[in-house]
Amino acid sequence: MSLNLSTEPRAAEVTVPAAVPAIETRGLRKTYGRSTALHDLTLTVEPGEVFGFLGPNGAGKTTTVKILMGLVRATAGEARIFGLPAGDLAARRRVGYLPENFRFHDWLTGAGLLEFHGRLAGLSEAERRQRIPQVLGRVGLSGRGDARIRTYSKGMTQRIGLAQAIFHRPDLVLLDEPTSALDPVGRREVRDLIRSLRDEGITVFLNSHLLSEVELVCDRVAIIDRGRVVRSGPLAELLGATSQLRVTVDRADDDLLAALRRHTEVLAVEAAGSEPDDAATRAGGSVTVTLAVDDPELAPLVAETVMRRGHRLYGLVPVHRSLEEVFIALVEGGER
Repeated sequence: MSLNLSTEPRAAEVTVPAAVPAIETRGLRKTYGRSTALHDLTLTVEPGEVFGFLGPNGAGKTTTVKILMGLVRATAGEARIFGLPAGDLAARRRVGYLPENFRFHDWLTGAGLLEFHGRLAGLSEAERRQRIPQVLGRVGLSGRGDARIRTYSKGMTQRIGLAQAIFHRPDLVLLDEPTSALDPVGRREVRDLIRSLRDEGITVFLNSHLLSEVELVCDRVAIIDRGRVVRSGPLAELLGATSQLRVTVDRADDDLLAALRRHTEVLAVEAAGSEPDDAATRAGGSVTVTLAVDDPELAPLVAETVMRRGHRLYGLVPVHRSLEEVFIALVEGGER
């Protein structure tokens, strides 16, 4: 099964003013008795972007999504969808939602489920009839619409969940762990689907624990911990510039290391199959030297330094911090 990523026409009556955020929360607070789930949560999601909403279990992500969907009322603050109060009927009509732990009527067929959701969304019979095969094909379920959901695998059930979320052509799609039940091929197809939704101008609000997936598709992210946004911004800005260079050479003798230290800090020296900084491995064999850098323009200088000292340069790779590294540093208190 593969996803059909061809774009489709949007509903003619729906327009998305560019100046109005797709999602906007200000001072959002939610308490349950003596427990506070959200503290002054403020964030903005622009129309047409893929926004990653990240945090550890219990951080307040689900509470935030429930408030956006109008399923939970905030204790204080406000939440708006395209300028409308979250939970307002007009706002909810513009949102598609795939919760993490969803349950469908398993005696329905896949097509029957979409028919049901289409009727709830107010689509005409003619439009429902046209949309069902289109959307089933788009999520990789062509030819399986007549099968009952109880016969679906976990991956197929995840796909029909995606189908119902986009069935009524929403302007905003909230996806909570959309790839949790999918194999690597399925995850790649969902990434492609998310990109195609963005290409159509649809905003995607993505909540996922698979940070590598988020890193591949999101334009901006917000990291939430204990009910507060601890970091947000464009993904490239959060990850920062190149922080290291890994230089692989034929040998790393004291002369080379001393020359490299004139330009930058040597973090580690490691030969293939040996422990880092093992002095005995520096005399020969393939060795990788890890350097701390704050300017990627140092790379040509490092290469020139290696070559001038008669060494063979096998590789020079810039290394960026991963989203996982940023996430762990924030939620474990290293940068809080």
